[in-house]
Amino acid sequence: MKRILKYILLFIISFLFQVLIFDKAYFYGYFNVYVYILFILLLPVDLNKNIVLLLGFLLGITVDVFNSTLGIHAAATVFMTYFRPSILRGFSPHDGYELNKNLGIINYGFKWFFKYAISLILLHHTFLIILDTWSFYNFGHTFIKIVFSVFASLLFIIMGHLLIMKK
Repeated sequence: MKRILKYILLFIISFLFQVLIFDKAYFYGYFNVYVYILFILLLPVDLNKNIVLLLGFLLGITVDVFNSTLGIHAAATVFMTYFRPSILRGFSPHDGYELNKNLGIINYGFKWFFKYAISLILLHHTFLIILDTWSFYNFGHTFIKIVFSVFASLLFIIMGHLLIMKK
């Protein structure tokens, strides 16, 4: 029960930070920061894949409702959660994941978390920004926006993760 409450709180906090702070920040169109996906990054490894997809959809559609973005966050978050098991397998420690350990820096190290997070963030942001742009007319600007958004989001996600993690 304590574990469930922890993830409900993480859902609410990541969502509120996104819609109240980062969606209001303007970076002259060069990048956007999406920290709400920290919730998906920190979900347990042993959680059913369908539940993870559902939680990704719920998180994304909640952000969409507050941004009037017609489902692009839901689509991008479901896209990311669909590939999450493959990314986890690709970066699996030699002795595998311990089912009772939380995913994160404290249990798997900074290098592991960096590779895991940047892979999923790149998938999410590429899908989201291309859906939002819906054009390859100015591909250079779109590419720069993806790259800058990935690194800005990664920075804030790592900072947020370091703030909430416990030993």
